[in-house]
Amino acid sequence: MIRIEDVIKKVTDNRPLADVDLIRRAYLFSALHHRGQTRASGEPYLVHPLEVAEILADMRLDEVSVSTGLLHDVVEDTLVDLDTIRSYFGDEITLLVDGLTKIAQISSLSKEKQQAENVRKMVLAMITDVRVVLIKLADRLHNMRTMQFLKPEKRARISQETLDIYAPIAHRLGMGKMRSELEDLSFQNLYPDEYKKARQRS
Repeated sequence: MIRIEDVIKKVTDNRPLADVDLIRRAYLFSALHHRGQTRASGEPYLVHPLEVAEILADMRLDEVSVSTGLLHDVVEDTLVDLDTIRSYFGDEITLLVDGLTKIAQISSLSKEKQQAENVRKMVLAMITDVRVVLIKLADRLHNMRTMQFLKPEKRARISQETLDIYAPIAHRLGMGKMRSELEDLSFQNLYPDEYKKARQRS
């Protein structure tokens, strides 16, 4: 499991003056409130926000983004509310966490493929800070990388949503590598036989 100090080193390698205390506080807050929660794999839930934070550090985002990555699920998945986030971390992180929660709510509207374009437009229109979208893409990427423990129907639903909404958003933002990996993981889950054949041919 990646350690928070590994994430901090990646941040400070690119941003020597980064506020590392903010990242440590976000990590401890996330660890406290996700305590006892596990992922479908059985591993501690904290692994997920840590991995999201590492993806954001690899993207060379700032310490506020990395800290938000550590905190991104506490409002959705614990008893913590936005006022509590604000009291501990201030307005900037609170607005990012709130934006991520709203994206999750909007994405759930996309039950049919023809709705996907509308959902993409809604997501991009409601965002006043592009970091919200970047954090959401990092979150989705890690979830896609670790889907093997989910039921097939849930894997299929998340993969289709990724193809319809998140891969095109990554493309729109000029993130070709992110888009390619999201598409690749989606095809792998939606069309496993065809995916294997294509891999064998390449």
